[in-house]
Amino acid sequence: MDTDTAVTSLAALAQPHRLAVFRRLVELGPEGALAGELAEHLAIPANTLSFHLKSLQQAGLIVPEPRGRTIRYRADFAAMRGLVGFLTDNRCGGDASLCAPADTPAQASGCC
Repeated sequence: MDTDTAVTSLAALAQPHRLAVFRRLVELGPEGALAGELAEHLAIPANTLSFHLKSLQQAGLIVPEPRGRTIRYRADFAAMRGLVGFLTDNRCGGDASLCAPADTPAQASGCC
């Protein structure tokens, strides 16, 4: 992933409703959800949700699947992995073991 794509993805997620929608779609896995189901679960008005879904779609974080008069939305897990990879690339100076969870409080102060 390049910097411009990462910035676009992070900007899309930097809003509480969009972050909630994306997290819900990640939680639901490959099945995803219809817009109405998301609106009901997250208590977001349909027109507001539509705006947020469009932003997430333009950022490449979700994939719409039209089904007749409805659209099922799914998280794009490859895009999510790409963003996480971009954010964690070269963590702890390239020594990922320094960023591993600490077993003891003394180890927790080691790095990152």
